[in-house]
Parts: sequence; C-alpha cells; structure tokens
Amino acid sequence: MLRVDEAQAPVEFSPALISKFDDIVSRYPQGKQKSALLPILHLVQAEFGWVSPNAMDKVAEYLHIQHIEVYEVASFYSMYFLRPQGKFVLEVCRTGPCCLVGAEKIMDYIEEKLGVKEGEVTTDGLFSWRGVECLAACGFGPVLQIGPEYTFYENLTPGSVDTLIAELKAKGHN
Repeated sequence: MLRVDEAQAPVEFSPALISKFDDIVSRYPQGKQKSALLPILHLVQAEFGWVSPNAMDKVAEYLHIQHIEVYEVASFYSMYFLRPQGKFVLEVCRTGPCCLVGAEKIMDYIEEKLGVKEGEVTTDGLFSWRGVECLAACGFGPVLQIGPEYTFYENLTPGSVDTLIAELKAKGHN
C-alpha cells in the first residue's frame, strides 16, 4: 500500500538527470519541448523507481507545461508506475491467447507465492506484479516480462515461476 509520505516526498532532480533532460529537449524544435515528455518520464522512473505526483510536478515545471499535461500522459501509459513498485515487477500478459493457456492461473499462483495482491509490494521490497495487455508472444503463453530490460519468460508453469522467483531473490539480495 502506498504511504502518504512516499507520495508527498519532495523530489529533486540531480544535475546529471537535468543534463539528460536538456539533451532530450535539444532534439526537438524550439517551443516543442513537450515532445520530450515521454523519454523524460522514463528517466524519472529509472531514477526513482516510479513517477510520483511531486516528480510529475517537477517535470511540468522543467518543460514549462501544465501539471495536468504530465498527469494525463503518465496515467494513460501503463509503462509508467504511479506508485512504488518492487525491485522486480512481474508483468503477466492477461489477454485472450495467454488466458486460454493458463495466464490467470499463473497470476493466481504468483499472488499466492509472493503473498501480495496485484499492484502491492512484497515486504522485502523485491517484488510486485500486475497483469498487462498483450506482450506479443501469443504462441508462447502464458508469458511475463520483467523490466526495465523487459526480459521475457515464456510457457510459464508454477515450477518455472518458482525457479524465476528464486533466481530473482538471489539476484536482488546481491
């Protein structure tokens, strides 16, 4: 569950991050800085793990656009996390083809295995999970991806999920 202090924590962008923003904005014509919004939100999420309301406000100020313009974009795209996530976010395809071969059972299994509902974070901070729309691997379902590299895991079974979670736990504690 999102704590109020996490959502309202002040956000400061480092000079290195601002430099990356400047580079992205320089790619667009004068007066079209809003075009840099998506890649800037990606950088913010990579830096902080999610895109908080205060971070969105800072992005709006940086780009000289209305705060609502940032909120609209960040809330429209499912690739932006609007609440804190685990270090590893398991994103399970929940569209028809994957569901026909067991995606819903895999989601239920992940929920049981991790002990958290969709969108929640495990107490150790390592995992969260969610159902997502088509991952374009229909012939290999059920399938999940883990970002930010978006590594795919196909033909999932409870056993392969157990192996994956064990490997990620080992990696996450290093």
